[in-house]
Amino acid sequence: MIQMSLLADRLAIQDVLCRYARGIDRCDEAVLRAVWWPGAQADYGNGFMDAGDWSGGVVKALGAMRRTQHFLGNMLIEIDGDRATAETYCRAYHEVDGAERPEEMEVGGRYLDRLEKRGGEWRIAHRRYVHDWNRNTPSTASWDGPLYGGLSRIGARAPHDPSYTGD
Repeated sequence: MIQMSLLADRLAIQDVLCRYARGIDRCDEAVLRAVWWPGAQADYGNGFMDAGDWSGGVVKALGAMRRTQHFLGNMLIEIDGDRATAETYCRAYHEVDGAERPEEMEVGGRYLDRLEKRGGEWRIAHRRYVHDWNRNTPSTASWDGPLYGGLSRIGARAPHDPSYTGD
């Protein structure tokens, strides 16, 4: 039988990972920075750097895109006291301006994380991203017409997204 504290830790780790995705997609730097411990290191394929510094740069880069969505899937979490490892599958959609029309970029990969619990709080201390696949195509998104034109609730960046405004 799984101990209640182990279940609570597992849920807290999953919550940290989901807040990461929210911070990325809403371009909310404060939310994103809060998932990392001070001094955390992240390597998204170009070498390790301070995760807080990376957060500021990625929010600026993703904010220039039309929209993004990071979907987290399988999470394999191993907890050992106040330390844990997690392998989390991710699919990330990005819509960007193209030369003639918007383009879609989709990537699939995994986050290999080391997390630590300090003062009762879990955060990421170390991350390596593994890029497994990608797909790039002209965008087929439609924002008007009878099917989509009547939708009143469209995702946006912070602080205008419905998750912030309550709309």
